[in-house]
Amino acid sequence: MAREAHDPHGEGLMEFALSEADAAFRSDLVGFLDRELAEGWSRSEHGLGSAVYTDFSRDFVRTLAAKGWLTPHWPREYGGGGQGAWQHFVLGEEMWKRGEPRGPQYMNVNWVGPALIKYGTEEQKRELLPPIARGDVFWCQGFSEPEAGTDLAALRTRAVREGEDYVLNGQKIWTSYANEADYCFLLARTGSVADGRNGISVFLLPLRTPGVDVRRIEGFVGEHSFNELFLTDVRVPGSCLLGEENKGWDIVRRTLAYERVGAPRYARAALVLDGLADWCRAAGLLTDPGVQEQFGQARALCEAARVLVYRVIDERAKAKEPSPMAYQARAAMVQAERAVGDLALDVMGSEALVEQSPGDAQFRNSLGAGIAAGSYEVQLNLISRLILKLPKE
Repeated sequence: MAREAHDPHGEGLMEFALSEADAAFRSDLVGFLDRELAEGWSRSEHGLGSAVYTDFSRDFVRTLAAKGWLTPHWPREYGGGGQGAWQHFVLGEEMWKRGEPRGPQYMNVNWVGPALIKYGTEEQKRELLPPIARGDVFWCQGFSEPEAGTDLAALRTRAVREGEDYVLNGQKIWTSYANEADYCFLLARTGSVADGRNGISVFLLPLRTPGVDVRRIEGFVGEHSFNELFLTDVRVPGSCLLGEENKGWDIVRRTLAYERVGAPRYARAALVLDGLADWCRAAGLLTDPGVQEQFGQARALCEAARVLVYRVIDERAKAKEPSPMAYQARAAMVQAERAVGDLALDVMGSEALVEQSPGDAQFRNSLGAGIAAGSYEVQLNLISRLILKLPKE
């Protein structure tokens, strides 16, 4: 998609334009979504994790899968469409413009599946990939722990080898959709604590395994989506290990690069921004210079996030190794969502507090934006160290 554009001044500008095939795919997809989401789905007002959201997504992803549009970027032998990274991202962008009707499936198709394709055994691929491609299963992510949120290398959940099995003990927290999920992409320590990153392994854990206890975390911002995961003497076969024992950090590093930009939140923020502009126009507020300035700043942040994300997808499309650019793109998306959330509260006033209003929904989403897919502050630290090359304090 990205190519060098003609520049009479010879400055080598980069132009992002879809190929004819990807542009045609976007056009077909938009028409499909206009028809499929005409009834029973709000474009911007469903909260992530709500019962309405999750129930709708279960049926919707199967319809999407039937058209071959749930995993267009996967190899055909694993239920995909054999298309490139850009078609996959066009799909994600259009979904997030509609409030992401795929629900938690975006995790499955964006990074769980690619991790399985790259690191899984043939048996794991045959068993686990087709159900994802059909939209039949949900996955969740078992990374964060009470004492290891932003510092995954400090995790304490243990996996001890006993014969052909592993026995898992520990706790995970902030596990989105664990109450609905069938599997968990779980990190556990197979080496010593002193090994740090070198003693971590990845397990593909069926959540119906005895000893797994999922407990709901009540949220103060509305809908339920977070859970705690308690593992007590959970016995799983060695075939649940993904990749090599103690080599899980390499998998995690690649996985997180996919996750950082897997949810193009700027697209949803821009959708809400358009709705707020309509609201302000009807209320006679859009002629106010101060309001215009706020809208301009929020729109600029959405566009900046979009271009930065496109640079990451361009790297992926060219089969380059993940770069620190993903951290920059992730931080920009958080800034965009927060700017639109703040704008909603400023211009709508008390009406932004009405449940499921655009202001209410965006405020709640912006609160979680700086935590989901890696905390905003950690992204800034990574940017300072890996991009700006600043010394650690």
